[in-house]
Amino acid sequence: MSLGIAGMGWVTPLGSGVEFVWNRLRKGEEAIAEKLDSQPGGRCYAVFRVPDAALATLPRHPRLRRVSAISRFATAAGLEALQSAGIKVEANNTERIALVFAISNGGVTYTRRFYSDIVKTGPQSASPLLFPETVFNAPASHLAALLGITGASYTLVGDGAVGLLAIRMAEDLMTNEALDYCLVVGAEEVDWLLCDAYRQWRLLRSQPPIEPFGQSARGMILSEGAGAVLLGRSGSIKLGKTHPGGDYRKRSKAADVLKLVLSDLSDGVGDFIIASANGTFIDKAECRAISQVVESGIIYTFKPALGESVGAGGIWQVIVAAQALRYGELPPLLHAPPQPLFRIARAGDRAITARGAIAISCGLSQQIAGLRLSTES
Repeated sequence: MSLGIAGMGWVTPLGSGVEFVWNRLRKGEEAIAEKLDSQPGGRCYAVFRVPDAALATLPRHPRLRRVSAISRFATAAGLEALQSAGIKVEANNTERIALVFAISNGGVTYTRRFYSDIVKTGPQSASPLLFPETVFNAPASHLAALLGITGASYTLVGDGAVGLLAIRMAEDLMTNEALDYCLVVGAEEVDWLLCDAYRQWRLLRSQPPIEPFGQSARGMILSEGAGAVLLGRSGSIKLGKTHPGGDYRKRSKAADVLKLVLSDLSDGVGDFIIASANGTFIDKAECRAISQVVESGIIYTFKPALGESVGAGGIWQVIVAAQALRYGELPPLLHAPPQPLFRIARAGDRAITARGAIAISCGLSQQIAGLRLSTES
């Protein structure tokens, strides 16, 4: 079975639209961090937020009036993916499109508000308007209802690797000939509660920049947004191979699992490698695996420019991989030190002979996944 990317959608701290964001990345631009205040007198956190202008084209719909930010991001990305593929959801195809949603932290802003009210004034204050937004599958529900999709709908919850695992699940779903397309969406929103949690886990840094593949793990900056990939049975960018991935119980073992994934996906020569390095322990694991498996190729991570979007990150990797194959180049890798073990993306780098683009995701908890895109039939 041959699957291709029929359309894509992107909502990021650098704006929305696949080509718009891609061009900004190619110019070496990066998002500007905003300060996010916690409780009165508490800490301030640096985050990369989606600008209001990125959602300017979002349709006015009753279902979107009170939804959380994560649902708005997902809707905007999903609509762009369908529009770029020229697909309209109508009565004759509503059951032939499946939806797979990748999520990690979920609608944490409304969840915090919902339980905060209960803690402060008791269960009687629980808002029936906020409660539907506290479940993980709320964004998928909103998106499916707005689009009119009545086919299969699933929500996968995981860490930063969940986006690539969602693509693999979509591949399995597309073995059903009753489906023509599968829309895979990953989305995330930021909130001070999330920042506080990641800080306590010693994964967050107080100020940008994110410095990938550095000598020391100085931490990441959280970001928000969404990505959408519409898989179909045709498309110039092919889904070459997905990997089931694996889990690691200790951080020191992550590189071993990554090495197995890379070995299975790479032919060792001329590939683009879209890594998930974000300034944490992940960087060291990916550096070790890449240096041992990949003989040549260009390595890139968008995290210094767009931040760590967790649940959306894997889908963003797929979008970057597809764009790299389409244009034969990668944006420059920002804030990275000279890397003697492998070749990182620099301004003007091109790989005309690249036969594939590999995305590897190492999650912050235990999941690892990977896939390969190609331009070959």
